Amino acid sequence: MKIIAKAGLAALGAAGVWCALLAPRRNQPGWERLEGVRYAHRGLHDPALGIPENSMAAFRRAVEHGFGAELDVHLMADGGLAVVHDSSLKRVCGADVCIEDLTAADLARYPLMGTQETIPLLSQVLELFQGKTPLVIELKVERGNAAALTDGVMAALEGWNGAYCLESFHPAALLRLKEKHPQVLRGQLSQNFLKPEEANGLSLPVRFALTNLLTTAFTRPDFIAYGWKDRGNASLRLMKALYGVHEVSWTVRDRETMDALDRAGAASIFEGFVP
Repeated sequence: MKIIAKAGLAALGAAGVWCALLAPRRNQPGWERLEGVRYAHRGLHDPALGIPENSMAAFRRAVEHGFGAELDVHLMADGGLAVVHDSSLKRVCGADVCIEDLTAADLARYPLMGTQETIPLLSQVLELFQGKTPLVIELKVERGNAAALTDGVMAALEGWNGAYCLESFHPAALLRLKEKHPQVLRGQLSQNFLKPEEANGLSLPVRFALTNLLTTAFTRPDFIAYGWKDRGNASLRLMKALYGVHEVSWTVRDRETMDALDRAGAASIFEGFVP
């Protein structure tokens, strides 16, 4: 009986520590400007209409439909901020180069997906959305540039008239926001990295920590942006139940799923249809 009792106490203690590790930051002002909005993933793109992802055409279309937008930002060699998802331009431009090795002046040479659109700068997107719908800005950390990228994006946002939040898969970007830019709403991006197809070359301990949001102990995010198919994750459910953490779900590709997420109080980042 004593062994059972000790085991029970140990389990309770471990559960308590787990819950403590998952405590987010709470009650940071600004979320009210972001909730109730649907966010077009990489803009309201549609290849069939010749509108590529993360293009000015896709962002204009999102604004015209009254949607917010999710977008991705990379830091270039000259300190410029490019709005593009992949570090390699092979998929979207057919060019075997990395965006981190280019400058703003180079972008005109890389059309997106065979269209007349080219990779925009963050400053161009901000100008378009000024005073309009909100933005979810993902920081794409590469080559250990979390601090420089984060500071560069924050410099670009200084004085901008619009609602936004920042998110990243990389905890170092959130830690930089926490330490240097605490006024900004910050979110941890995640999914089930324990699936073999999502390993991305990461070690098992790192995949376990990221999947279960254990970096929350250090970064204290305001919201969790989790892949919607994996949102049954125990850590995410605990954070919602215990702390009421804000939830964003990605990437939603049908209206039925979006409606279910609406009922669950999760904001949707969507693509492939117009709600």
